[in-house]
Amino acid sequence: MSDRAHHHPVYVISVFAELAGVHPQTLRNYERSGLLNPQRTRGGSRRFSDQDLAALRRIQELTNEGVNLEGVKRVLRLEAEVAQLRERLAATSEEARREVAEAHRQYRRDLVPVSNTIAIFLDAQRRQRGGRS
Repeated sequence: MSDRAHHHPVYVISVFAELAGVHPQTLRNYERSGLLNPQRTRGGSRRFSDQDLAALRRIQELTNEGVNLEGVKRVLRLEAEVAQLRERLAATSEEARREVAEAHRQYRRDLVPVSNTIAIFLDAQRRQRGGRS
């Protein structure tokens, strides 16, 4: 399933409630408390997506473990923050890896092979002596 389809709101509240195995009023309560944020049609009807279903499943996991709704909000907020930080860390690590690789390429360009260095050194010595061997 594409990411776009995952976020596309297609389920009306009754169908979504049936899929999730909850009462529609539970969904309204979750929306009021800020746990779910369904899209709205022009007429004001709620439309839920597969992403909303995944979020609801996570809410159900946490509440089944005894976490209250305020705790669920905090956990979800922290999980989102951790995911965002992981993405930033991965991007920063990749950028650092590219910069190190570029620095290594630069070093290789700047290095002069030892055999060439000896030839340059000997040539410089000859010039200092005025061309004498």
